Amino acid sequence: MTKTNALRMLESAGVRHTVREYDVSDGKIDGVSVARKLGQDPERVFKTLVATGKTKGINVFVIPVEYELDLKKAARAAGDKYVEMLKSSELEPQTGYVHGGCSPVGMKKAFPTFIEETATLHETINVSAGHVGLQMELSPEDLAKVTSAVFENLV
Repeated sequence: MTKTNALRMLESAGVRHTVREYDVSDGKIDGVSVARKLGQDPERVFKTLVATGKTKGINVFVIPVEYELDLKKAARAAGDKYVEMLKSSELEPQTGYVHGGCSPVGMKKAFPTFIEETATLHETINVSAGHVGLQMELSPEDLAKVTSAVFENLV
């Protein structure tokens, strides 16, 4: 198994988590497919989206895989006039992660992070562990603590 920055950070912070690998050979790495491969309810599998704002710069949004980020709600949460998704070509240089393997934990720089408030309805949620084919399960509260995130209505 690949040891990622995200996993190293959780381990050094003493955060309890479970790592799960899934098969990517079929090319299906969209969130709902990942949830199925993990045998998890899609409401407990979250994707990491990176957006940039007009005045505040880059922000990270963590939402359930079945939903789309509401850009107006995201901008409001970030305290910005508007936000737009970061271009795919900018993702790795800014975060250190590639599309489909972007974790909210262990990015190159600590960006303001917002987690969809429905995450708190679950004892644990799954997010990318920083590599395509790798997920980590942890409590939403631990994820918020390790990323200095706040819970917001984002979808």
